[in-house]
Amino acid sequence: MTKTTLIKNGLIVDGTGAHGYLADVVVEGDRIVAIGHNLAGDVVIDARGRVVAPGFIDIHTHYDAQVFWDPALTPSCYHGVTTVVAGNCGFTIAPTRPADRELIARTMEKVEDMDPATLNEGIAWEFESFPEYLQTVERHGSLLNFAAYIGHTALRIYAMGTESVGRAATSDEIKSMALLVTQAMEAGAAGFATSFAITHRGADGQPIPSRWAASEEIEALCKAVGDSGRGVIGVNGGTNLSLADCYELQPKVGAPITYTALLTTSEGHHLKSLEVHLAGIAKGAEVWPQVSCRPLAFSMTLVEPFTLNTSPVFAELMPLSLEERRAAYASQEWRDRVRVGWQNKQGLVPRWDSYEIMEASASPDLIGQRLTDIAAKSGSDPFDLLLELALCEPDLQLRVKAMLANDDPDGVAILLNAKGCTLGLSDAGAHIGQLCDAVLPTDLLGTWVREKKVLTLEEAIHKLTQVQADLFSFTDRGVLRVGAIADIVVFDAATVAPGPVRRVADFPAGGERLTADQPTGMHHLFVNGVEVQRDGQLVQSALDSLPGRHVSPSKR
Repeated sequence: MTKTTLIKNGLIVDGTGAHGYLADVVVEGDRIVAIGHNLAGDVVIDARGRVVAPGFIDIHTHYDAQVFWDPALTPSCYHGVTTVVAGNCGFTIAPTRPADRELIARTMEKVEDMDPATLNEGIAWEFESFPEYLQTVERHGSLLNFAAYIGHTALRIYAMGTESVGRAATSDEIKSMALLVTQAMEAGAAGFATSFAITHRGADGQPIPSRWAASEEIEALCKAVGDSGRGVIGVNGGTNLSLADCYELQPKVGAPITYTALLTTSEGHHLKSLEVHLAGIAKGAEVWPQVSCRPLAFSMTLVEPFTLNTSPVFAELMPLSLEERRAAYASQEWRDRVRVGWQNKQGLVPRWDSYEIMEASASPDLIGQRLTDIAAKSGSDPFDLLLELALCEPDLQLRVKAMLANDDPDGVAILLNAKGCTLGLSDAGAHIGQLCDAVLPTDLLGTWVREKKVLTLEEAIHKLTQVQADLFSFTDRGVLRVGAIADIVVFDAATVAPGPVRRVADFPAGGERLTADQPTGMHHLFVNGVEVQRDGQLVQSALDSLPGRHVSPSKR
């Protein structure tokens, strides 16, 4: 007979938003079989003084490749996450022909800061189609539950080859891609994801393939999801498809849209976007902007300056050698071209007062200082100073921290409480050397619930669980109730916090990343009834059995 697990004396916060209450939970197999008082079980966990909640669902990750060499999906598994949705922004590794694997890897390098050597060594290339990809992930296994979109950039490369960049698709190519989306939905894809973000440029410095799509293509691929009767459309917005456009598109295609992302800006654009959103949902559109409690800040070197590459003049350097980049940085003519571009609203104009020196071997005394403070002391222009400091470094390895958005606490509080928004943009698995926002759940619970009291505990857990499960129609997940899947997290609300971020080199081919694997207050994590993490340590038997499952949306 299957052994039962009793989680006793905990504060049950069931994910529905209802007030917490003291009770016991009994798990048998992969299900919750009882919730009540004075219950019994074979294995007993005392949760006195702790919260017992549904496992968290992270809907914006990029674990498409990492799942093959790190089935624990670190660091998400340390932060209460039991289900991830990969493939966001259209950056999937399927469908992919063998001849295009190198192009996919180089695209991932530029847009998601993934090392091609790591990808080439770490991915189990046992697939070509998207259904085959899902089968391969299932065959290899994962510690957490895994869902994935089919991605627009991979689709375009598969259907159009080298011409996926530079032109609109033909009607035949659109039909071919729509059929692939249909097949992916039949195989259990979470939906279809795309990106038109200004930050997303490919290996050659050109806009990524999805940014070349015309409205006919966008609508046809989204309609394929709607016609399947299941799944979600993930949109990283931009010129081709703005937030406002989504409220017009969604009723046409018939599937819910989640939009990346509604973040605070120094100009206050988020308030206008929020007005657009509230007006759109009042008319019945199912559009869910993703909001985050995390400031969007990038740790980047001047070899791959992610946010500066939004400038077309910076983007010209992306396919060039290090010496060619060095020559450009030293050129006054090149610097003037960049400035003219910024004056003409080409690319994101840097917020120089948010730039902070993180690594500078030639000027270690500057580490921790803001760029504008250094510039003021020396009478320098911040842009010129940044490039001069980089030119003093071996191989241009000056590292700076640059703020992009979402650093207005009052604005974040408004967005976290906004109707019809959902939590997202952890970007777990991406930008691995630039940020580590997989800590979103523990930051939300520690900073924004306990310290700032922007949300109640029940509201925050509802947003981390049932809201996400209902959006994707993940049946029997996101709530604690009898009969539901036993995805459960046990944590201490008085001490939960993200913990430190550290840089490690633990990926294939010696790849480096930032990780946060030492949060506080996280005590137990169950995936499909199996305990996978206890007091900050992964359970070896769970690593051996890999209890995670492929999760697909049910019919709407």
